[in-house]
Amino acid sequence: MFKETSATTPDEYIEGLEEPRRSDVRALHEMIRREAPQLEPHIASGMLAYGHYHYRGKSGREGEWFQIGLANQKRYISLYVMCADENGYLAESYREKLPKADIGRSCVRIKRVSDVDEPTLAELIRKGADYNPS
Repeated sequence: MFKETSATTPDEYIEGLEEPRRSDVRALHEMIRREAPQLEPHIASGMLAYGHYHYRGKSGREGEWFQIGLANQKRYISLYVMCADENGYLAESYREKLPKADIGRSCVRIKRVSDVDEPTLAELIRKGADYNPS
């Protein structure tokens, strides 16, 4: 699903990136650590991942996934905020607050950190980290 990485730690993942992307991913990683210190960072599906939760899909399929993810893509950086409720997906609710980002259901895609309002992005991360999917 995502680009494979040989990195086994978040620091290895970040150090393996080229500038200027390395600095932006590091800044986002530090923001996530500051705003969501309760979510343990790790590598999952070829990206930085924070926290864990157990899910059960409509089909009955179950598994473990992360609450927040951060991935370096070819043309952008993807911030995954994995939370939804009866009102919809949290990331989608930030579409107007982050106009320079391309936002899907659970994904906020940005070219550079400087393109978005950092306090608003920090708020999204805090809300995503506080979400309890059970």
